[in-house]
Amino acid sequence: MWAAAPGAGSAVPAGCVGPGGYRRPVPAAPVRTSDLPGVAELLEVAVTAVGGTRREGQDAMAQAVRKALSSGEHLAVQAGTGTGKSLAYLVPAIRHAMARDTTVVISTATIALQRQLVDRDLPRVAKALKASLGREPTFAILKGRRNYLCLNKLHGDDTAEPEDDQLFDAFAISSLGRNVKRLHDWASDTETGDRDELVPGVPDSAWRQVSVTARECLGVSRCPVGEDCFAEKARGEAGRADVVVTNHALLAIDAMGDANVLPEHDVVVIDEAHELVDRVTGAATGELTAGTVGAAARRCAKLVEDSLADRLAEAGEGLGMVLEDLPPGRWETIPQAATGALTVIRDAAGMCRQALGSERKEDPEAATGRKLALALLDEVSENVVRVLKTFEEADPAKRYDVVWLAEQGPDGARHKVLRVAPLSVGGLLRERLFAQRTTVLTSATLALGGSFDALARQWGLPASGGDSADPVRDPDAPRWKGLDVGSPFAHERSGILYVAKHLPPPGRDGLSPAHLEEIQGLVEAAGGRTLGLFSSMRAAKQATEALRGKLSVPLLCQGDDSTMLLVKRFAEDTETCLFGTLSLWQGVDVPGPSLSCVIIDRIPFPRPDDPLVAARQKAADSRGGNGFLTVSATHAALLLAQGAGRLLRGNDDRGVVAILDSRIATARYGGFLRASLPPFWQTTDTAKVHAALSRLRDA
Repeated sequence: MWAAAPGAGSAVPAGCVGPGGYRRPVPAAPVRTSDLPGVAELLEVAVTAVGGTRREGQDAMAQAVRKALSSGEHLAVQAGTGTGKSLAYLVPAIRHAMARDTTVVISTATIALQRQLVDRDLPRVAKALKASLGREPTFAILKGRRNYLCLNKLHGDDTAEPEDDQLFDAFAISSLGRNVKRLHDWASDTETGDRDELVPGVPDSAWRQVSVTARECLGVSRCPVGEDCFAEKARGEAGRADVVVTNHALLAIDAMGDANVLPEHDVVVIDEAHELVDRVTGAATGELTAGTVGAAARRCAKLVEDSLADRLAEAGEGLGMVLEDLPPGRWETIPQAATGALTVIRDAAGMCRQALGSERKEDPEAATGRKLALALLDEVSENVVRVLKTFEEADPAKRYDVVWLAEQGPDGARHKVLRVAPLSVGGLLRERLFAQRTTVLTSATLALGGSFDALARQWGLPASGGDSADPVRDPDAPRWKGLDVGSPFAHERSGILYVAKHLPPPGRDGLSPAHLEEIQGLVEAAGGRTLGLFSSMRAAKQATEALRGKLSVPLLCQGDDSTMLLVKRFAEDTETCLFGTLSLWQGVDVPGPSLSCVIIDRIPFPRPDDPLVAARQKAADSRGGNGFLTVSATHAALLLAQGAGRLLRGNDDRGVVAILDSRIATARYGGFLRASLPPFWQTTDTAKVHAALSRLRDA
């Protein structure tokens, strides 16, 4: 078995308190592996209980997960829609947790999948397996502290700083007050304090008034309402559970930090693994604005000498003036004026922190104010030091971080923000995840261009599973295997991949008349029933405005209403079309006759001026690789596969995926992109596609 890292798995005996305050539960009755039924038998019980049917791919995945948990070798599994992958990893994960008296962590990218696991899949599986396992498996959901209501902040006198663009906006301030009052009313009714249970939700500006980050938290022992803390209750439940469901961001925070955020565990199952790199990058990205520095100064004003707080405030104003004079974009070298401004902030923040001193006995209100000031000072200091340290390395390709200046905020109130993000998260994942815990990564989309290697490199894993036969293999590299269990859908007989090879390559001026005519022809042939996936909101709106008056079927566009309601209307009316952008590429599940045509307007390459993309491509080129294929084409292949995957959501579904970008047929990278898509029957014949859609419409 994979040896438990310090602070993980069985390193803390049952009944003892480990790092982070977790208490290993004492099981009612120890369970030996030999006493438990096998994975195949348990899977049969679980599938029967949920009213499903066993599938070959599901069986293969469950056995592969079982083997990985037993051997400690990491596993990447591509499991197409309809495979039943949730049960395929839940059953062996639960069995492992109960046999080893440990916790298995399951991480997802989206709230929707978290809710599916916690509200539907796990309750049914746990109940079904109770008789076979001797007791009912337990599970919990755990999120970052910011997602839970803080009772101390709710009832205290302290309030968070308003956003810069709300300071003089009477409507925004009154709206903020109404939302905060609603949160106070909700606080007396909620049992969990979980933000996601508040429906409808509230803006971030309101939630900040009643929540704290991990840095801002006083700690359960010092907080006057620590015994009733919602976040601590959630952590306590997680520490006693066999299975803990969390998200990629919290998984990243746990990996990056020195203190345990998640319960001790020896296995991680990462679902929606195709989003892991982006979510970890997001969690590791720091931001610095003049407003953040000003907020830190205001927090310190009541706690340190006026001259120290004023110095920090002036330093923040100086940074704001410097940034406003600089154009947005990536910094390959740091502007001299920025170096000076950041150095002044670093020194001023350090002096304020020194004046605040170390922890001491004080009343809760004073402790809260001091903790909030320290949290902001630490955030400012860490990001300033991180930016300055980045440019100590002269070669951009050898730097750990990428720094760029961006603009954010609504029109009329936009301000500059300095961002710093890791050039790669592969090293972090390799050292803090794969080196410490057995990891199973799964998604419907992992094998790009027919191989797992593209994503494996981004995760920090060696290509081709780290095969020992490779003469140049790193002996310390993690070992892993890739498995594609396929899909229960017969893609070759159920779907057509149509590439409009005759169209001109897409330009920068929006959709051409030829593209609009092509879209109209496909929609008319399908009788509506079309999901249009566009690379930009501008293109989606252009197509909607151009075609609404020409089509005899209803046409919805993202932004007309909430995305959830638009998808609902699209699913319920079989003649309706829905056009939209990124969130629809991965967030639409419409089985049945309402969807028979998916249109993709162009290959979804990332923006060429995206600072992280440009830096990562340049770094790959400097190592002798192909930066475009490694970064941009991989990004596009993932999105294309996700978008094409919207078509077949049930066994009886039929239809066409139409790609209106001729480059997928003519460019050198086209073969890589096509090999990343489901194995549909392929054609460039427009007449054949129209005829097929017409037959589906008339059926």
